[in-house]
Order: sequence, then C-alpha cells, then structure tokens
Amino acid sequence: MIKHVILWTLKDEYSEEEKAEIKAGIKEGLESLAGQIPGMIDIKVYNNGLPSSNVDVMLDSTFESVEALQNYATHPKHVAVADSKVRPFTKIRSCLDFELS
Repeated sequence: MIKHVILWTLKDEYSEEEKAEIKAGIKEGLESLAGQIPGMIDIKVYNNGLPSSNVDVMLDSTFESVEALQNYATHPKHVAVADSKVRPFTKIRSCLDFELS
C-alpha cells in the first residue's frame, strides 16, 4: 500500500473567513472522490489545525499501489477538484509518498 500525504498553505490574500470557506471546499471536494478512483483505499482531509500549525490543510490518502496513485494524479475527477478547489487558492504544496510496510 502507498500513502500519499499533501500539506498546503493557502495564499496570504484571503481573510480568515475566506480561508475557512476555502478549506471546507478543499475537504468536501477531495473527500467526495472516495469510491470514485480505482485503487484508492482511503482519503481524508484535515483542515482544523491547532494554532501551532504552519500549514492550512492536510490530505491523507492511501492507494493499493504506485500505479493506482499515478492513475489518481491524472484521473479527470481528481484533476477537476484540484483545478477548481485547490490550486487556485494555495501558495505552497508539500508532498510525501511512501510505501507502508
């Protein structure tokens, strides 16, 4: 199994209210992909970080294989969510993909 973890920081220009809406949209959009992408086992989005956090949103997802993760990256439903709910609002993206042992 493969873990795919992403951390995003939202752009600075948004108010706290706007950031809350954006984070909710990211969570709703990405979690709606559950059961929609072949090889995806689990997907969860966390957007309720404590004040000590220095990122705004975390994606924690699990895939059956590297090939399933690669399919997810280009799957039209994922690309649509990323292009409408994530990419326009984020300034920093960090990723860690790893194999579960």
